[in-house]
Amino acid sequence: MDLDHDACYRALSTRDARFDGRLFVGVKTTGIYCRPVCPARTAKRENVIFFPTAAAAQSAGFRPCLRCRPETAPELAAWRGTSNTISRALALIESGGLDDTDVVTLATRLGVGERHLRRLFQQHLGASPIAVAQTRRVLLAKHLIHETTLPLTEVALAAGFGSIRRFNETFGQLFGRPPGSLRRSALPAGKRRSTGEVTLSLRYKAPYDWDAMLAFMTQRAIPGIERVHKDSYARTIEIAGSHGIVCVNPGAKDTLRATIRFQKLPALPTIIARLRRVFDLAADPHIIGAHLAEDPLLASLVAARPGLRVPGAWDGFELAIRALLGQQITVTAAIGLAGKLVARYGAFLDGDSSGHDGLTHVFPSAERLAKVDLASLGIPQARAAALSSMAAAVLADPGIFGPRRSLDEAIAQLRALPGVGEWTAQYIAMRELREPDALPAADIGLMRALADSNGMRPIPRELLARAERWRPWRAYAAQHLWASHVPGATPKKRIVRTSSRVSRPGSQPIIGDDV
Repeated sequence: MDLDHDACYRALSTRDARFDGRLFVGVKTTGIYCRPVCPARTAKRENVIFFPTAAAAQSAGFRPCLRCRPETAPELAAWRGTSNTISRALALIESGGLDDTDVVTLATRLGVGERHLRRLFQQHLGASPIAVAQTRRVLLAKHLIHETTLPLTEVALAAGFGSIRRFNETFGQLFGRPPGSLRRSALPAGKRRSTGEVTLSLRYKAPYDWDAMLAFMTQRAIPGIERVHKDSYARTIEIAGSHGIVCVNPGAKDTLRATIRFQKLPALPTIIARLRRVFDLAADPHIIGAHLAEDPLLASLVAARPGLRVPGAWDGFELAIRALLGQQITVTAAIGLAGKLVARYGAFLDGDSSGHDGLTHVFPSAERLAKVDLASLGIPQARAAALSSMAAAVLADPGIFGPRRSLDEAIAQLRALPGVGEWTAQYIAMRELREPDALPAADIGLMRALADSNGMRPIPRELLARAERWRPWRAYAAQHLWASHVPGATPKKRIVRTSSRVSRPGSQPIIGDDV
């Protein structure tokens, strides 16, 4: 990745916050790498070298600055939309894709050769896949040391180190000191043991439209597993049979504050990665907004909501069931059905995870739903069959909602699932696969938002043609249109020819949103 030295040095000299997370600065005379907003005295031009990622700086032999703490920089995906392979590779690495396998296996899952994957990583990130995974592990450990009271043995376990010895060796080599010396004060460790809570700051690139995110979550909160109260969002989680609770609310400058209550520490990186995806913390609103603003209609929407994100999903199976329940009915009705589903078939939250009012269950597992008669929920038999078939499909292939080689391949494979039509597949790709270019073009809300001055709505084919100029950020354009509440007279309906599938699960929805 090419970084213009003069432009980067100007950003460093002015401590331009717009470049925080986009580049890192290695100082040759000290062997330290910093964020461009580091308050330390600016090094001379000839003594600095710039890197696109922390992993690239660390691979070059630089160690993280203890003052500006590179591990707290926003994790931006400036390459996102230009290298979907990198996006999917990082998603796999975040979920532990290199913990027990090698780069060859990772490349195979992505449908590319190992050498090509390594070239892409060097081009876009300036480091190898292994270096990226190792840097994430070290920086997560450093983050936990600074912000939690976890004992160092638990920090090592939570960050993915195989042993405390390896943990100590890595920090000794990188920082020239033991990990305990990085802790600013001797905080008691008993709190972690008694409550099972870890609270962390998750940084993002400002601006961030938290009100819009919270409104989205509020409208779709399923009773028993989700709760929005004042300025915070909480939900129950289940990972490998263990239960827990996460609670997220705005933190100090450009951060979300996440409180995680989960007894199995090795799951912490997975939980953090999922939270980043749910709240879309890797988005760069400046790059996305500038591109979408080239469309005159979207320009006004971007100006009104400059930090709008695309909300993600906690779990692919949960989202798929939500989407199937929400086809052809209102959001309110769909949430009511989802609440009945959870109350009837969801597992009760473990006693150790209790403590938030109204959070009583975890979402039903695929194994549970595959065994029961879902028509008892009061839904059509065809839809009940689609839900059961979806559960059976996930049981047969637990990685069915994992990253795919391309958006087109993802949509094709999702549409092969029972009850999943084009709209549902695009929606799952948008929220679970985090495809920035996914677009449910048949959505009535999008067509309503794009109605002309006479109230005439475009048909899906016309909407797709209009959306070509939004690539590769069509998902963000859709989110802006959903949030726009365009005023005007009631649009005139345009007849759209559809197949006979319209009355069955998997057809195009007739509502503007879903669950």
